[in-house]
This record gives sequence, structure tokens and C-alpha cells, in this order.
Amino acid sequence: MTFDQSGFDVRCEWGENGVRRLAPGADVVVIVDVLSFSTCVEIANSRGAIIFPYRWKDESAAAFAASVNAELAGTRRASDGYSLSPASLINISAGTRLALPSPNGSALSLATGTTPTLTACLRNCRAVATAAARYGPRVTVIPAGERWNDGSLRPAFEDWVGAGAVISHLKGSLAPEARAALSAYLNVKLDLKQMLKQCGSGHELIGRGFEQDVEIASELDISECAPTFVDGAYINQPI
Repeated sequence: MTFDQSGFDVRCEWGENGVRRLAPGADVVVIVDVLSFSTCVEIANSRGAIIFPYRWKDESAAAFAASVNAELAGTRRASDGYSLSPASLINISAGTRLALPSPNGSALSLATGTTPTLTACLRNCRAVATAAARYGPRVTVIPAGERWNDGSLRPAFEDWVGAGAVISHLKGSLAPEARAALSAYLNVKLDLKQMLKQCGSGHELIGRGFEQDVEIASELDISECAPTFVDGAYINQPI
């Protein structure tokens, strides 16, 4: 197929359409949503919590959380409790079951079908790449991106760079798209924290009072946690 990058081991494509096109031919899919789904999952899983992705941030989320015997994450605006804010999960207890609504990272995780699925951020890029390689050489890395007000995909700097960080630890032939993500990462690697603060998504979060989330998300290769999607939930699979 024209757009499936099947001539290469390591592939990279944006968003939900990228998942639909590339996941069927992959040994494993890696979802990258740096600000903030993937970072939240890494923090929670590394502390022994279990994360149930859910696509919708509406009244159906509470019913979903109840159906899996999980607590429902609140909104970032809430001053207490768990949310899609990495800082809110720093002290999460082992064994906590948390439903985490997200229109990007969660939606993509739920779209990969039967293909094994991991989620990666900057913090665990090497760990997830190592875990992904164990499934086979055909690794598809999906930068999630964000959404414009009309619901269309907004390619996001942080996810493109995060995808490149994962790709930097993978072996095999790289599709041109994967090479481009790798180049983007290598270009900003030495100034990563500042770049994340200055990019559109980081600037937005800082303006809303969540600079700590950006700082947490910009930490590079500090985690051995490889969140793996199993039976509808992300759990920690140490490398």
C-alpha cells in the first residue's frame, strides 16, 4: 500500500489515521503523547498504578470508570485529585486503578486493535524502544498530536520530538518519516527543556499555570518503565 511504509522496519505517522494505516502491518505500535497522556501513564505505571484509557471527556467517563472498578481522573483545573496533569500523579499509590480520559493518547491506544501497544514519552524513550524491539523489527511510532478548535489534527512539536527520541534507540531501516522525526529530536536534544517550554503546547500549559507539568515531561531517559496495553489497561512492564 502506498502509505503503509512497509518497505522499512521503523515507521512513523501522525495520529489516528496513522494508527489505522500502519498498525495492521506492525509488530508493535508505540503511542507518543508527551503533553501529557504518555507522561501521565509513565509516572503512574512506574509507581504501580494501573491506567485505563478512555477517549471521551463527558458524562460517559464516570460510567466507564465504574465498569472497570477505577477512580476517574478529573480535569486539570481541579486543585486536588488525579488528572491529566503529570504533577498530580507524582504521589499516586501502588495498586490505584485510574480511568484517564484523553482525546489523543487514549483514543490512539484504543485504536490499535490486536497489535501490541506501548506508550512512550521523553522520560522513558529508551525503555519503551527496548521493550518494543522484543516484539519484532517492525515498529510503528505514532506521534499523537493535538487538536485545533475544529477537531482537526494539530501536529505537535513535543510529540514529533518524542517520537524521534524513541526512534533514536531503535535498530533497523528507517522510513523517511521516521528519519525526519529522529532529525528533529537530535536537533533539539541539548536544549530540550527550553524548547518544550517555548513550543505551542508548552506555552499554552505554562500560561494556564502548569509549568511543572512541562518540566516533568521534558526530563529525558530517566525511567525504566515501559507501559504496555493489556486487556484495556496500561501496566508497567519493566525492561
